[in-house]
Amino acid sequence: MTATATYDAIVIGAGHNGLCLAAYLQRAGLSTAIIERRHEEGGGVNTEEPVLPGFRHNMHAQYMEFFDVMPMVRDFGLEDLGLRTVMPEAQAGIAFADGRPPVILHRPDLLDRTHASIARYSKSDADLYVDLKKRAMAVEQLLMAGLYSIPVAAAAQTQVDMAVAMFGDLGIGPHHMMKSPKMIVDELFETPELQALLYRTCVEWGFPVDGQGTGFGFLTFIMWTLGNWKLALGGTHTLAKAMTQACYREGVDLIENSMVERVIVEDGRAVGVVSRGREIRAEKVVASNADVRQTLLGMVGEDHLSDLWVKRAQAYRYGPSHVLGTPMFCLHDAPRYKSAEHDPDIDRCFYTMVGFDGPDDTARYIRDAYSGRLPVPAAGTWVNSIWDRAQAPAGHHSATGWYFLPPASALSAEEWTEVRDTYNERFLEVWRRFAPNMTPDNVLAHKLYTPDQQERKNLMREGDFSNGEFSPDQMGSNRPFPEASNYRTEVEGLYLCGPSAYPGGGVHAACGYNAYKAIAEDLGLPSPVVAERGY
Repeated sequence: MTATATYDAIVIGAGHNGLCLAAYLQRAGLSTAIIERRHEEGGGVNTEEPVLPGFRHNMHAQYMEFFDVMPMVRDFGLEDLGLRTVMPEAQAGIAFADGRPPVILHRPDLLDRTHASIARYSKSDADLYVDLKKRAMAVEQLLMAGLYSIPVAAAAQTQVDMAVAMFGDLGIGPHHMMKSPKMIVDELFETPELQALLYRTCVEWGFPVDGQGTGFGFLTFIMWTLGNWKLALGGTHTLAKAMTQACYREGVDLIENSMVERVIVEDGRAVGVVSRGREIRAEKVVASNADVRQTLLGMVGEDHLSDLWVKRAQAYRYGPSHVLGTPMFCLHDAPRYKSAEHDPDIDRCFYTMVGFDGPDDTARYIRDAYSGRLPVPAAGTWVNSIWDRAQAPAGHHSATGWYFLPPASALSAEEWTEVRDTYNERFLEVWRRFAPNMTPDNVLAHKLYTPDQQERKNLMREGDFSNGEFSPDQMGSNRPFPEASNYRTEVEGLYLCGPSAYPGGGVHAACGYNAYKAIAEDLGLPSPVVAERGY
């Protein structure tokens, strides 16, 4: 093989984190190429028409809570490149089969409506929820500074101090750091309907309800994200398109349909990659948006790693906390819920829990999926065409959802085929009990995208969109493992920029942004920090 191209930097993978890193590298003066195995960019930020023409479905990422704080949106003017959003008033809700009042969480500027919804069941719960939401909003800059920074081990003590300062008057102290989200929700709130909604919204972000030591994340990060969700007009792929255009505008080369087979290591340094049988050289940087095992064990190889790093990579765990299936439904009419008799906002709720009557069956559903059992059908659902008519043909609606499902390896190929053939129909039977108009005549067609397909299409191991379990030993300065938590690897010039790195999955681009910070420190490149932003 002979070298056919040379760059200062190569980014492996055009997921949104890889696009973010490449744009900053090129702007800093490094000639940069992104090498992407598929024909399009964005990874899980992906919108298609896989069921019927004209019905758009977000295949993975759905709601966007970081657009107002994501540095790349401002730094590269993504709104000028086509990124458009809308923020529905009713953000997250739970409907009930018996038609009792829904619980609906509204946008932060509409907390009076959130209070009224919760107060139908408990005024004290309504008072406390609004209080906690305001406290989380008040520390937004601190939360974002932590998100868009290279993690440090001392942050654990900072979190303890922060918890005491924020919630000490509520009796929440350092020992709550060791509790699970479920323990804290159950301790703080008495309303079963609200408990169920908070369980589900918590695990949407990969915080297992029974995960010991992750309760503080619920009080801060989850409480901040709740109600901050935006819809990307045209589908989430418009974010990937805008980020790609930003890369092109900066001068990044994008090489598509090219799987990276190997990272070239010479004298302990990453100097390029082999893709489709040819070498592409990198003078200064190789950064991988792929997961940590694929990067280190697959593309670098054990011969170029110490025994410790081989052991760390082999021990890294995937799933079960981020393993999702995406059902897609082409509808005549949007769902009309029995619970709308008490509050019609549930019919225009951005995200709606369907199939859950309370906290017990919600917890059981989550635990079944995490343990490798197929849960009784239930879902979190979106009908994005209510706010974006471009996502369905005139007079119709496009509905998408998330099922929590077992990891890809928990079922055989034949079993996953059966799930795809039957699970949506089973869920539709449940949906009709909550929204009687969801009859067979209202559903033109449907399809299910399962974890094994996500693993093949987007290389999300086990169908885990964070490419790594969320647990205390794989979070913060432990992600993916302590020696690699600063985005650097023991191979000189090789960096991690994907969701296996801190802070993990989610459409925040923090993995790519922070990887640029690490590279900038090492190479003396300009800092990306904008003074007025604070991080």
